Amino acid sequence: MKRVSLIFGTRPEAIKLCPLVLELKKHPGFQPHVCVTGQHREMLDQVLEVFEVVPDVDLGLMRPDQTLAGLTARAVTAIDGYLAGYQPDIVVVQGDTTTSFCGALAAFYRRIPVGHVEAGLRTWNKFSPFH
Repeated sequence: MKRVSLIFGTRPEAIKLCPLVLELKKHPGFQPHVCVTGQHREMLDQVLEVFEVVPDVDLGLMRPDQTLAGLTARAVTAIDGYLAGYQPDIVVVQGDTTTSFCGALAAFYRRIPVGHVEAGLRTWNKFSPFH
């Protein structure tokens, strides 16, 4: 059985990854495990409720008046601890948020393969992806 950790924390990530969580649950060869950071707490919770997905782990990383650097440091550390305990075969992240960056980085440091889900290249130009 493949242990699949899906790490997300924002509404757009949840919208794209919750259907994958539900699909993985249909297949006996996969054990999906949802870890959320709570980066967009209220909006995240709304999407989780719509899809009826209950996180296995909620890191609850948001703090009042935090800096992006502070969130990033806490996220890498917290996700690393989660990965050490769960030991997934693969980590799946989505998008370009702090949560997806930190999830991918922590997995990379632990030599866990990372799958990245994205809607696609909006510019159609891989040398200028943001313009």
